[in-house]
Amino acid sequence: MSSRSFQGLKQQAEGAAKDAANTFGQAAQDAVNQVTDASQKAIDQACKAAQDGVEKATGQAAEAISGLGKKCGFKK
Repeated sequence: MSSRSFQGLKQQAEGAAKDAANTFGQAAQDAVNQVTDASQKAIDQACKAAQDGVEKATGQAAEAISGLGKKCGFKK
């Protein structure tokens, strides 16, 4: 095999290795992006559930205080 043929094969191999590395890197980045998006959605849902719970508890507390005020004669 001539050195020119060997050099051509070497360049092809290097190019294929670079392409494979780039493809792998892009696949890894895509996976990270998907995990990040899923995590953000989960966090958003948890925050919404917590906010809804706080609002419900606040409403119930307000009703309880109002009822107590009526029983004590503070409100009609």
